[in-house]
Amino acid sequence: MANLKSEAHTSIADIDSAVKGDTAAFGRLFDMYVDDIYKHVYYRVGSAQDAQDISQQVFINAFKAISRFRNTNTPFLGWLMRIAHNLIVDYYRSKKPQSNLDPELDIRDEAEDPTKISERHAIQSLLQKTILKLPEAQQQVILFHFIEGFDYPLIAKMIGKSEGAVRVLQHRGLSSLRRLLGSKETILWET
Repeated sequence: MANLKSEAHTSIADIDSAVKGDTAAFGRLFDMYVDDIYKHVYYRVGSAQDAQDISQQVFINAFKAISRFRNTNTPFLGWLMRIAHNLIVDYYRSKKPQSNLDPELDIRDEAEDPTKISERHAIQSLLQKTILKLPEAQQQVILFHFIEGFDYPLIAKMIGKSEGAVRVLQHRGLSSLRRLLGSKETILWET
């Protein structure tokens, strides 16, 4: 997972070079952020193929627009996530979302009990469907914090809100999840 410190030290020069047209520098930025973008998109759309397509389009759009990127308070990853967000919105406008996660999301050990794998996928699918019922800002905060592992300062910069607002969105989102899950909640917390 990329973070502000690694971005500050390792990619500032690459960002500046990429803005000036250096394709090798852009390639290094791609290598640095592709996993974060893919993981985020995959969790939002639930399909490996669609996540690959959207992630690829994120970097195509970023490459086309890199000359207009300005190094502001928003980190480069935040800029990429905004591009991803816009493409995910377009995806849902043009295509009905799939209802289940692909089985490849979280198979930790192929020798693991198939019943446990099946239960884990059912729980992931239930959680994903429930998260997608939340307002967009709450979805983003919950996914960025709990799925992506981003800290509050990074999330705040990425979505353009204060850290306090991020914490409020998270609290409201978790409260809504508890309410939406109802009796199913105990299944999630037992595993």
